[in-house]
Amino acid sequence: MHWIAPSEKDTANGALETRLWAAADELRANSGLTSAQYSTPVLGLIFLRFAEVRFAARRAALEKAGASSRRSSSRVDDPAAYHAEGVLYLTPNARFDTLLQLPERENIGKKLNEAMRDIEKHNPQLAGVLPKTYQLFNSILLKQLLKKVSEIPASLDYDAFG
Repeated sequence: MHWIAPSEKDTANGALETRLWAAADELRANSGLTSAQYSTPVLGLIFLRFAEVRFAARRAALEKAGASSRRSSSRVDDPAAYHAEGVLYLTPNARFDTLLQLPERENIGKKLNEAMRDIEKHNPQLAGVLPKTYQLFNSILLKQLLKKVSEIPASLDYDAFG
């Protein structure tokens, strides 16, 4: 029998799993909600984190193309320029990093619900799909959850969530 060292991918996936279980434990202990009530909003935050990763990469490519182009108009704020590459368009108020920077005194649940509505508005294929029940959580708990989700490595493969 030979011992095989875990790959970096396996280690990253294990760390992710540990973080997500810790977040679930925190929610069970501090929210008074059942897993059925908090699972969809948590998955919504994870979705938003990775939507922003893809958005930021596409935005950087559009900015680079705009800087090297002689055209005066940039497509950096054109939702169609993102949709053409299968990327969701995110307005500033619907970006994970913007939401992460909100102070606890803000009504973070309301801001998250507004962000999800904004994403659906600019990405019609998601109409009626995203969670909008963040008011179930208090702002302190949401802030902690946003911080936990922000620790998920942006370079993680999408198949890690299977």
